[in-house]
Amino acid sequence: MKNKNFFDLAKEISSRLMKIPIHWNGKKSILEMKNSNFPQWKQMEWIGFYFQFLCERFLKDTMKMPGPRYGNVTFDGFKKIPWDFKAHAINTTTHQIILNDSEATANAIRDYGCIGLILALGEAKYNDEQRNFQRWHEKLKGGKSEYELERIKRGAWSRLRKVEFHLKQISFIKIDDKVLIKCGSFQRDFRNSNGKPRREKVLLNLEKLDEEIIYFLDFST
Repeated sequence: MKNKNFFDLAKEISSRLMKIPIHWNGKKSILEMKNSNFPQWKQMEWIGFYFQFLCERFLKDTMKMPGPRYGNVTFDGFKKIPWDFKAHAINTTTHQIILNDSEATANAIRDYGCIGLILALGEAKYNDEQRNFQRWHEKLKGGKSEYELERIKRGAWSRLRKVEFHLKQISFIKIDDKVLIKCGSFQRDFRNSNGKPRREKVLLNLEKLDEEIIYFLDFST
């Protein structure tokens, strides 16, 4: 797909996201997902799933959801090309985003020429030193997750939870073979707890992107 065609497609999709909420309160967002029976409301990294939840709401009349499936990977949506929805906090030390399975991504690019990433960028607040938000979420879920129990057994550090997110921008990023060459892979040579190797995932470095960001919506003013 040529950049001009991608631009027109992104602009059309973006018109449905003009009125998206820009302030996301963690408790309200999680309760909203839970009350709507959204299956991912229990996830610790709620920001990315809340953006997916919002995209499914605002884009349901313009995009097929979910999108095409490759093996165990299902893209979030489809309109001319497969699309994924991601969110990222810009006030962090790293600007690398883990995307889908490398093989599935390469196969989708083979079939459609490129895939699209709709990326919500904003500032997150982590004011949870007393773990009040974390305890609230655990109680709502009915207790600690298996992942959290395993972390405790390992003695691993527990990350502070994001409690708010202020949306600044939504970027529409074209991912094709040229972008994959720029990207590294995540989980290469990693293994699951059963000893089986993990499948590699695309690692997108936002600091290396330029012309790949074809269109964006600005919510900063």
